[in-house]
Amino acid sequence: MKDYIEERIISIAQYTIEHNSTVRSTAKKFGISKSTVHKDLRERLPKLNMELSRQVNKILDLNKSERHIRGGLATKRKYMHQTGK
Repeated sequence: MKDYIEERIISIAQYTIEHNSTVRSTAKKFGISKSTVHKDLRERLPKLNMELSRQVNKILDLNKSERHIRGGLATKRKYMHQTGK
């Protein structure tokens, strides 16, 4: 694996842990796609640093379990804004 890719993976992992960030917010911060962030964190990171990978996976699993709640809240805000309430 190229050095710059390894550096990106470690940077993304550290950012995710420090900010408890979602894949979407991490992708936006680093200017890369969500699929690249996901592939880096789920597939490539365990090959580089298993302990960092465990920490990131806890955050990603939590985010996945909460995403239906976030989606519902976003939809609620959208319709509240449209109706002016």
